[in-house]
Amino acid sequence: MDWLQYLVVPFIISVLATPVLNIIGCKLNIYAEMNERTIHKKPMARVGGVAIYIAFIISMAMYMKVDTSLNGILIGGTIMFIGGLIDDMDNLKPIYKLSFQVVAAIVLMWYGNVYLDVIRLPFCITINMGIVTTVVTFFWVVGITNAVNLIDGLDGLASGLGVIILVVIASLSAIESRDEITMMSLILAGATLGFLIFNTHPASVFMGDCGALFLGFMISAISLMGFKSSTLITLGLPILLLAVPIVDTISAILRRMLSGKKFSEADKNHLHHKLMQRFGHRNTVLILYAVTAMFGVTAYIYIINKAAGLSCLFVIAVIVEIFIETSGMISPNYHPILSVLNRLKLMLQPKDENKDIDKTREFKVNEINPKE
Repeated sequence: MDWLQYLVVPFIISVLATPVLNIIGCKLNIYAEMNERTIHKKPMARVGGVAIYIAFIISMAMYMKVDTSLNGILIGGTIMFIGGLIDDMDNLKPIYKLSFQVVAAIVLMWYGNVYLDVIRLPFCITINMGIVTTVVTFFWVVGITNAVNLIDGLDGLASGLGVIILVVIASLSAIESRDEITMMSLILAGATLGFLIFNTHPASVFMGDCGALFLGFMISAISLMGFKSSTLITLGLPILLLAVPIVDTISAILRRMLSGKKFSEADKNHLHHKLMQRFGHRNTVLILYAVTAMFGVTAYIYIINKAAGLSCLFVIAVIVEIFIETSGMISPNYHPILSVLNRLKLMLQPKDENKDIDKTREFKVNEINPKE
């Protein structure tokens, strides 16, 4: 129960701050753009991320002791928040947004000394080369920051997934007695949860880029602290927890490369858009919550029994891949697993049925090209 205060205090601050900031955002005309890609039908203030940031900073000052790593995380997170807030107020070019991300990552790594010492992969594979770990750390921070920002396309989606991910990280950290990671994760989860009350469908306020980029950066930094000096929380576990935004981001990159579009050129072919076409807004968000929670459970199972955890991961990964292929998220012609399944189906069919199929095909050919 002692841990509950780290969740409740930032939650209360965020709940109180969000409506006030929403009023301020409306008066300052800090609205989310409306175009053919957007879901909302009226102007919506996008300042909810300010409430998350304020609740997090105040709570961190109350409970956490300052050290170099913590300063690096807070300064890097503040840089990321400011960059997102400027973008919310006056749309920045993609190159300028990326510049804020690069600076925040550099501050985190070189000032805060938060980076990968060793990369521990499954099957006892270990990488401890300084250049490799530095590059992986940099792309991890920038990649996860953008992944959370990209997934912020439906009411309550990014904020809800963030809460689930942070609670799971806090639970896994508590197992290994990493109190500082547990506290920081719960504080950020509480701050985000307070905003989520106003962001659930139909939302009354958006978190904006200041919230999405800040949340993504903090999740990447907290997970880095977890598997930098821990033997339990390895590289694979944060990837499991962040599977939904990671899969969506990779699919977006491949889709835009294949279609000749720029990565910064937005579209409505994201994972949540495809699901919404079938299940509706609220159900789509709940489905993605459930999928993220399943990945979290898989991470916990992996800690207890690695073989069982990998088996669960394989089953979930196959299901996600089949959905990607059937929905055409990457390309209408991308279906490697479905092609293999169709070939196996034909191979397993009785010979008589294959003959009937051949006769049918022959009849159709003769019908189109009759012999003279």
